[in-house]
Amino acid sequence: MLLNVWKRSEKPCGKRLVPLLPLWLPYYAPEHGKLSSEITQKVLRISPAQVDRLLAPHKARLKHCGRCGTKPGGLLKHHIPIRTDNWDVTRPGYLEADTVAHCGQSLEGDFIWSVTYTDIYSGWTSLRAVWNKGAEGIVEATRQVEKTLPFELMGFDCDNGSEFLNWHLVKHFQERSRKVAFTRSRPYHKDDNGHVEQKNWTHVRQLLGYQRLEDPELAKEINRLYTEYWEPLHNYFCPSAKLLQKERQEAKVSRHHDTPTTPCERLLASAEVDEKTKTKLRNQRAKLNPFELARNIERSLGRILQPPLRSSRPSGSLHSGEAEVKNAVTTSVS
Repeated sequence: MLLNVWKRSEKPCGKRLVPLLPLWLPYYAPEHGKLSSEITQKVLRISPAQVDRLLAPHKARLKHCGRCGTKPGGLLKHHIPIRTDNWDVTRPGYLEADTVAHCGQSLEGDFIWSVTYTDIYSGWTSLRAVWNKGAEGIVEATRQVEKTLPFELMGFDCDNGSEFLNWHLVKHFQERSRKVAFTRSRPYHKDDNGHVEQKNWTHVRQLLGYQRLEDPELAKEINRLYTEYWEPLHNYFCPSAKLLQKERQEAKVSRHHDTPTTPCERLLASAEVDEKTKTKLRNQRAKLNPFELARNIERSLGRILQPPLRSSRPSGSLHSGEAEVKNAVTTSVS
């Protein structure tokens, strides 16, 4: 049971999996059969350390690789200030944004890019797929994401890539009655955008891997996958932890995190989110089933990832350890 939920929830660490279990257990019986009360109690009492020990052999098979596709944009560096603080992280509305290249082993030619938007306070993450990364495509993706956010956009921070540092995006944020703070990180300091950099791995690479996606028709299918299945799964059912403080004692640095919580729960606990929005979030969550979302993700990936053998997702197959891929259409999924 534990292994099944871990795979379906995109293989979180023990500290994130333990608070996730109470959210997923109500949906487990219709999918895989009812658990006995004894097993249910044991699952709910399991510790993060015990989870990590049990899942260690499966985690050992994960691999990492990557390629950077950031092209510096220098024309507007004097017009877009560098962010020197952490903004007001006690309320939602301040986004970090970044792009991920689905270029395979070469950055040459045309291919699909994913744009990641992450709210610093809640961790609420939205994604869009664009063909290449021209300014107009990035602005349109940003406009679409802004319409779906369950909070008002207050600030926007990005790296120094040319896809963000352009007049189209500046006008989009400045030519409105209530302007949005538009800032950038320091060059060659990826930690300045640490929130979204983390999501590039958990939300993009673990889903689509490193395969080259050079068919423009796939962008529509990827956006459907992002908006209908992938985002709801992570925003409503996958907890994440936030760093509270760091302490340095000589050469040792100790990091303290809060209790892992889903982005939805963080928004529901925020006094800055109105009751109408909170009711909408609760109603939307009640309509969702995480196991059904995982199945739909698998079907969508079968239409996206080609050739239909084994997905290039670094987290491996959803059914790893069981039978090999039974159907070429349903490409193996993490």
